Amino acid sequence: MSYRSPRTDLTGNEDTEAQIAEQPVRPQRDERLTFLQGFLRAPKGVGSVIPSSHFMERRLVRVAGLATSASVVELGPGTGGTTRAFLKAMPAGSALMALELDALFVDHVRNALHDPRLVVHQGSAEDIVETLAAYRQKPPDAVISGIPFSTMPTEVGQRVVQAVHEALAPGGCFVAYQFRDVVARLTKPIMGTPEYERMEFLNVPPMHVWRWRKRG
Repeated sequence: MSYRSPRTDLTGNEDTEAQIAEQPVRPQRDERLTFLQGFLRAPKGVGSVIPSSHFMERRLVRVAGLATSASVVELGPGTGGTTRAFLKAMPAGSALMALELDALFVDHVRNALHDPRLVVHQGSAEDIVETLAAYRQKPPDAVISGIPFSTMPTEVGQRVVQAVHEALAPGGCFVAYQFRDVVARLTKPIMGTPEYERMEFLNVPPMHVWRWRKRG
């Protein structure tokens, strides 16, 4: 989960686990090793020491509404565990673009996942608008981000959030999962108060999950 630089549901509603019937695909041992290697090589650009848990994967699928999404962008796929879960949930004929700066992770995901709906692009989250245009992908219904905003310079984080907002389709959502709340502070001036905010405790480390909606 890399970027360019030295890169409760608020209403109180409970999540319904039965909404996701499929069993998650667990990371393989070499996937965990690749993720750890990426963290050791560039710790400021990777959001965690190990990939997201399947509990986190299920929450992200549900919160982002991927079962009905035609176009999705993932910022920071890492070794592709979340990417695999997203593809499993998304409908036939949809499109998923995974933007990753780390060349090791890019190669790993390209070699591990072979799905015609998936494009894996090595590049910065700041360039999401231009990258979508280059691949002729429709404005996304959801952008899901695991890149660590807490280690970015503030101005880089602001540019990423602004680019996400510009890229989203009207009514589309921005979902971020982070250990710290920096992304929430950066996103509020641009997209307002999140419509969803929860903690996923069944993840190492536990993560906040937020969702903002772009007004139509």
